[in-house]
Amino acid sequence: MPRRTPLLRAPAPTPVSPREGRPGAVLAVTATATAVALMNYTAPMPTLPAVAAAFGTPPSAQAWLLNGTPLGLAALLLLAGGLADAYGRRRVFLLGTLVLGLTTALGALAGSTATFTAARIAQGAASAAVLAGSLGLLAHAYPAGRDRIRATGVWGASVSGGIALGPLLAGALSLADWRLAYGALGAGALVTAAAGARWLPRPAAAPGGTAAPRPDVTGALVLGLALAALLTALTLGRDGWLRPRVGLLLLASAALTALFAVVETRRKNPVIDLALLRRPAFLASTLGALFTGLAVIGLFSVVPTLLQAGIGMSALDTAWLFLLWSGTSFVAALQTRRLAARLSAAHQLTLGFVLSAAGVLTFLGSLENHAGAWRLLPGLLVAGVGSGLLNAALPRLAVDSVPPERAAMGSGANNTARYIGSSAGVALTLALTTAGPDAALAASAALALAGAALTLVLARR
Repeated sequence: MPRRTPLLRAPAPTPVSPREGRPGAVLAVTATATAVALMNYTAPMPTLPAVAAAFGTPPSAQAWLLNGTPLGLAALLLLAGGLADAYGRRRVFLLGTLVLGLTTALGALAGSTATFTAARIAQGAASAAVLAGSLGLLAHAYPAGRDRIRATGVWGASVSGGIALGPLLAGALSLADWRLAYGALGAGALVTAAAGARWLPRPAAAPGGTAAPRPDVTGALVLGLALAALLTALTLGRDGWLRPRVGLLLLASAALTALFAVVETRRKNPVIDLALLRRPAFLASTLGALFTGLAVIGLFSVVPTLLQAGIGMSALDTAWLFLLWSGTSFVAALQTRRLAARLSAAHQLTLGFVLSAAGVLTFLGSLENHAGAWRLLPGLLVAGVGSGLLNAALPRLAVDSVPPERAAMGSGANNTARYIGSSAGVALTLALTTAGPDAALAASAALALAGAALTLVLARR
């Protein structure tokens, strides 16, 4: 009898189809899918009050309406990166884009906080496959040099563009029904999946492929549980930090994180090779992403809600104001290629954090007492430039700090850290707002300056 062939086989690095020579198509499809994923990520920001009212969500649970997607992202990005390296970046990317379209459309039909959060977690899991596969595809299409810098800059700009357009789309469609935004985003993801199936190069079949390693489901599960415990603790902390349940959840999160490290050191195919943390560049990339989530994404995810509550702006008006920050971030990310010859990626991260902190500090006293929105404009511009520098530097450093065959793992680790930080940042920001918006603003600026200091130290190594 002939020997049976495994259903899943690791793709050989060569040969590839003639269409491999079309990197522009790879960049266009991956940047579009990334933008759609980030639009889905930011869509709830201006509509949080309306969604909470529709579901009757109490204030103590509203963080989950924002945190469903980052939880799914953070839990599965590392696993998605390993799967992309093992089974094919094109396959993982296309599957993620397809599932993102389906689950986003289904999210529009949710009828409760629990079902909406579950749909958002599924969207985050699908987005994990999109993000992990996209940077891996770019690393293969643009092997090195100036073209890679330009491609990662465009990809970083697609992140900023998605962040910018998501709230604007949701704010505009919420004038009729907030659910329409999720239907539109679902359709966009499905169209992008179809375009990717047509235009992304397909690796040619190679004889004698080896069986792919089993995915590290255990590591991904332990990491997901650690993050869920942390987010639950931060969410409950809004009603009191000294309650026993909050302390137990924080201890559980710490214990599960330690268990994750033990599991990863004993796996033949870990979701992350912890030895990479010995590389200063990889450590700068990971910590930079973590503090970007904590200090920048966490705060600006809640800013539209603070504007509606403090200044009395509508959802659409807050989306337009949010666009000033995210649009500036988009333009700045596109222009960072001009800095590449003068400024290393790590130093670019440091500058991005400093500008973000400076911009946020100008908001003090402006998010309550019905202060004029005009007072926010200079700070939004400065913080937007800082965010653009961060978004362009992080993917560049993530890919350059690991061996080529680990590109998807590098991007997965980078994005995992970013969304762990953003999940914790959202919960922490909402908890701190009970003491007033200025408490959340001061914490964000302090975290940004801490990120600047850490990346600067690592850059010198």
